[in-house]
This record gives sequence, C-alpha cells and structure tokens, in this order.
Amino acid sequence: MSRPIAVITGASAGFGAALARALAGQGWRVLGTARRADRLARLAAELGQAFLAIPGDVTDSADRARLADSVRGVGELALVVNNASRLGPSPLPRLTDYPLDELEQVFHTNVLAPLAIVQFALPLLRPGGSVVNISSDAALEPYPGWGGYGSSKAALDQLTAILGAEHPDLSIYAFDPGDMRTDMHQAAFPGVDISDRPEPETVVPALLRLLAEKPSSGRYTAADFTVGQMS
Repeated sequence: MSRPIAVITGASAGFGAALARALAGQGWRVLGTARRADRLARLAAELGQAFLAIPGDVTDSADRARLADSVRGVGELALVVNNASRLGPSPLPRLTDYPLDELEQVFHTNVLAPLAIVQFALPLLRPGGSVVNISSDAALEPYPGWGGYGSSKAALDQLTAILGAEHPDLSIYAFDPGDMRTDMHQAAFPGVDISDRPEPETVVPALLRLLAEKPSSGRYTAADFTVGQMS
C-alpha cells in the first residue's frame, strides 16, 4: 500500500517540523516547504525518503508554482497543512502605530498564501482528504499589540469556514495549537522567558487525533483533543 502524502508549509522548525516527524513516523511521505533551506535540508537528512524538502517562500508565486509541480509529481494528496505564518514587527505594535506595509506582508503570508496553496492543492486531494490551517487564539481574543497577527488569523478562520461549506466532501479545519515554545512565540515576547510554554512535539498528538477522528469541518483547538476531551 502506498504511503499517504502530506504537504506542510513552514516545515523547517517548530510545529511544522514536529508534525513532519510525527507523520513520517506513522508511514506518511511529507513534502515540506519553508524559507530556510538549511533547516529543511537537516530535516530531510533526519527523515530520509519520508521527507521531500522544497525550499521556498509561500508568498512568492514562483516558489508556489514549484511546490505545486512537486506535489503533482508525487501523486494524490491526503493532507495539506498551512502552518507557515508571519508574526509582524517585534515588539508587537499597537494598531494605530502598525506599519501598513508590514501589515500587508502579514496578511499576504497568513491569509492569501494559504488560500493560494489550497487553490492548487484541492484538485490533488483524494476523496475524504484534509486541509488544516493553523490558527491562533489571537483570532478570537482582543490582545493589545496582537491586532495585525490576530486579524489575519481571524480572516484565515473565516476563509477556512467558507472552504469547508463549499467542499463538504473534504475535512477542512482551522486548528489552534495554543501557546508553544517556538521562535515566533519568542519574537512576540522579546526578552521574556517562555520556557514554561509547551514544546511543539507535545501538541502534535492533538492534531493527529483530529485527523484520525475527522469531525465535521470547522475550528478546533488542541485542548479539544487532549485525553478525555472527546469521545
């Protein structure tokens, strides 16, 4: 039986890399993309034939076209995970001080690029395939300083909900992993010790449970899939 195939953006570090490792360990083949070619190469060396590194920037149309060509070359997809995200300026500015050119880049990375990935990937997804767009509690809560990132993730949540309504034959999720000990989370809190946040590897099982149980398309959090939370 052939391996199921997944595409993960932002796969070179943090939650994306942790998910790639977990899927590879379960017999998946993962096509991973990220801007840091060196990190992707190290992950490819670690995971071997289970991982295909495709360096690129999801906001670059030429890089996305190369990713699409690579995906078409390996066969039918079972899963697409839009994990690549852009935080914005650090320290996080108030909305009244937010540089609009930076805000455009945040929305380009967090909203437009995931939709562009879905647009080319949907025809390649097998029946019953899944799309996961990584969200944040900042999409729901009005945290001061998080207006740029949070509003982009709110837009991603709505985009995800509409995709789910438009494609009832697929499982399309917004998934909020919660706070994690990642480079991006550290950038959001410069100079603050974030060692109390969970490692990304500890959150991956919740997403794997979401994919295994396949509830209706919608928005879910990691807490929804911790032990004892769902039947």
